[in-house]
Amino acid sequence: MEFQENPVIGRVLALDVGKKRIGLALSDELGITAQGLPTLYRTTIREDLAALQELVIARDVKLLLVGHPLNMSGTEGRQAVYTKEFAERLRKKTDVAVRYWDERLTSVEAGRVLRSSGISIEKRARAVDRLSAVLLLESFLDSGRGTT
Repeated sequence: MEFQENPVIGRVLALDVGKKRIGLALSDELGITAQGLPTLYRTTIREDLAALQELVIARDVKLLLVGHPLNMSGTEGRQAVYTKEFAERLRKKTDVAVRYWDERLTSVEAGRVLRSSGISIEKRARAVDRLSAVLLLESFLDSGRGTT
């Protein structure tokens, strides 16, 4: 049996944090599947944090998985710093642990999947944040770090 570093027991909420929207996905309690949730359209930091706190409580979330938007070189840019500041505020508000997960290619992959699906550009724009969060969470769960 292979050793798992910091296994998670319970639901994982993945967040693809953007300036205007936050893509959301939730795992099942066993950490096997990822389901997209409705995208959170940003208003104010206070309201965004309150909405996410409600979701964490309602779904009994045990881990917040936050997309880490690194540059292709692996360095942190302005968005990565902003995302970490937001995630730290969310951690303090919810008292739920935060893990960062490399999201460099999730938005690109989400766009590719949606383009190949044949749906309209308007519908793609609405779906890309959710799909990015699902891909982020699936990557985490597939790595074995989300299982016991």
